[in-house]
Amino acid sequence: MDQSASASAYNPVADKDGDAGRARRFWSVRRVPAGLLALVVVAGAGLLLYDVAAVRADRPAMSWRRWLADHLSESRLDEIAVLAGAGAAMLLGLWLIVLAVTPGLRALLPMRRYRPHLRAGLRREAAALVLRDRAMEVSGVQTVQVRMGRSRASVRARAHFRDLDDVRADLDEALGAALQELGLARPPELAVHVGRPPAKRR
Repeated sequence: MDQSASASAYNPVADKDGDAGRARRFWSVRRVPAGLLALVVVAGAGLLLYDVAAVRADRPAMSWRRWLADHLSESRLDEIAVLAGAGAAMLLGLWLIVLAVTPGLRALLPMRRYRPHLRAGLRREAAALVLRDRAMEVSGVQTVQVRMGRSRASVRARAHFRDLDDVRADLDEALGAALQELGLARPPELAVHVGRPPAKRR
């Protein structure tokens, strides 16, 4: 055999308080988009209010507002510039809505909660590093690549000796135990692929 693959499924160990499934994803603060949007809105509103107050005080309107009013009066709705501006505004609005309703922080995996007031998370890179180190301890494994997702952990290993099915079985057991020990609230599914290293060219 040139390769051996498996997909291991298991149930996470519940904590004493039964809160293993209650840990939710961490929400991003998103200070940069919120700050930029607030800055643009405040600047635009302040400039517009100042110009309206100036017109009310019998002063001429700013040149940009006169130009904009003249331009809008001459523009048609089917022009490319108008459609492009409307599309850009729509995309910006959709992006802000997505930022508002999604948690964000996809790289942070929530861990099981043992106390109601205590929350902990583990970064994907750290979890992948733990799985890689545990896989390298299996006899016969030469190299390992781990891709850690929120719902799936994909492990690709190369074994330079031993039967591939035996290496894969040992990896299933070792990595399954490692995922349990990470204490994640929703342990991802484990997919293990084992193959031989490429033959060296002479």
